[in-house]
Amino acid sequence: QVQLVESGGGLVQPGGSLRLSCAASGSIFSINIMAWYRQAPGKERELVASMTSGGTTNYADSVKGRFTISRDNVKNTVNLQMNSLKSEDTAVYYCYLFLVKGANYYWGQGTQVTVSS
Repeated sequence: QVQLVESGGGLVQPGGSLRLSCAASGSIFSINIMAWYRQAPGKERELVASMTSGGTTNYADSVKGRFTISRDNVKNTVNLQMNSLKSEDTAVYYCYLFLVKGANYYWGQGTQVTVSS
């Protein structure tokens, strides 16, 4: 069984920064993708950023240049550094893990990020 535990959400003013962290535990195979998604009220869940175990990254256009995803393949953690936050970044952020072997995927419980003055 795989578990994802997120931390680091909260309230921040526009222009501020937050760092989200996610720790995966359980049967984690080395070839995988870890990512962050977000879902704002009334909107569909969307990909924010992803990173393969080989280091390839992908970002939503709306966060390019402001957010940075990083991961530790030994500790099975993934982080999202969010800078220059905007009110439209307000959402619940979810950690996501896809295991290529077996094609299984897992979600974290979500952490709220609110950008407001």
